[in-house]
Amino acid sequence: MLRSLWKTTLAPLLRRPARFQVAALCYRLSGGVPEIVMITSRETGRWVLPKGWPKTGLGAGETAREEAWEEAGVTTTARPPLRIGRYRYDKRLKGGVPVATDVDVYAIEVKALADRFPEAAERRRAWMAPDEAAAAVDEPELAELFRTLPLGIMT
Repeated sequence: MLRSLWKTTLAPLLRRPARFQVAALCYRLSGGVPEIVMITSRETGRWVLPKGWPKTGLGAGETAREEAWEEAGVTTTARPPLRIGRYRYDKRLKGGVPVATDVDVYAIEVKALADRFPEAAERRRAWMAPDEAAAAVDEPELAELFRTLPLGIMT
């Protein structure tokens, strides 16, 4: 009875609402085949997209563009960021508390990768084909986004 009361009443009341971040799916076409810039997370070394919290004064697409620069050294073309999907993951905040976080993903065309950028010493980066990226990430919804990537946006 206590377990049922916890699951149906108390736990939902204590659950925090989902947080929100934006991510940059930075891409290029190499011989007509799309490739995505993947980076490692600072804490665990998992493969992830550059992402971050919304920033005052910037729209979501521009925040994604700024995160791409800070975390991966991506300089972009003039093409505006395009929202192509969303995924949810559990963000671990300080103290290890997991918080559900919704992430809007923006496609951003890469002009070049800089050798020097704000988080260069803290991350590794690699170009991956969408199927490689899908296999490399831990988030099932993000993997599915890579597998069903709307390639028309990249032409």
